Amino acid sequence: MAASPLSPGESGPAPSRRRFRTLVTVLWSVAALVLTVHLVAGWDEPSDDGSPPHTPPAVSSTTPAASRGSDAPAGPHRSGASEARPHLPRSRPVRLLIPEISVDAPFTGLAIGRSGQLEPPPPDNTNLVGWYAKGVSPGETGTAIIAGHVDTATSPAVFARLGELEKGDRFHVVRADGRKAAFVVDDTESFDKDRFPSERVYGDAPDAQVRLITCAGAYDRKARDYTENLVVFAHLV
Repeated sequence: MAASPLSPGESGPAPSRRRFRTLVTVLWSVAALVLTVHLVAGWDEPSDDGSPPHTPPAVSSTTPAASRGSDAPAGPHRSGASEARPHLPRSRPVRLLIPEISVDAPFTGLAIGRSGQLEPPPPDNTNLVGWYAKGVSPGETGTAIIAGHVDTATSPAVFARLGELEKGDRFHVVRADGRKAAFVVDDTESFDKDRFPSERVYGDAPDAQVRLITCAGAYDRKARDYTENLVVFAHLV
């Protein structure tokens, strides 16, 4: 992803919400020139003994939306758009609970690095998920971004079974305010990294939505990267 002179974490006077959404839209237009951000680059090479690769995953990403309240839809469309949309105030996520795939993992905050790319969770903890801390928190109106490794150089990681989730499955995010936000899965899709639908995945939403993201597909040993990204679309209930 191309670096931008403006990032969600830029210091200086805070612009109005409308102006900030406009700036984020412009930032996407620049960032979308390069759609793939590697969660980890240059880690240990996978073994050559024919065993499955356990190198770290990649997450295709433009800078995630940091604004809230936009009327632009994102992700799968659901019926009942006129119905009241549940939402919660901003609060830091503490733990991700996905019983269907045995996930019980703490959160760490992720930021946009100097390159303009979303930094990955630390590589030394296989049971850890990250969220874009300058963006929407899970449960707020908008699109919250949660990323995790599918494996590491030595073992499977927190999102190793993410692809098993199906429409209608539920998961929870425990928040610092003591609330447990419940989400239901709308869809699970894999996308080629060369054709990653950035606006659909990272675009702002009129209700409280979450994206769970990890890598998927075949492992390209030459590129030291996976060929696809897996995205779980979900909304607050």
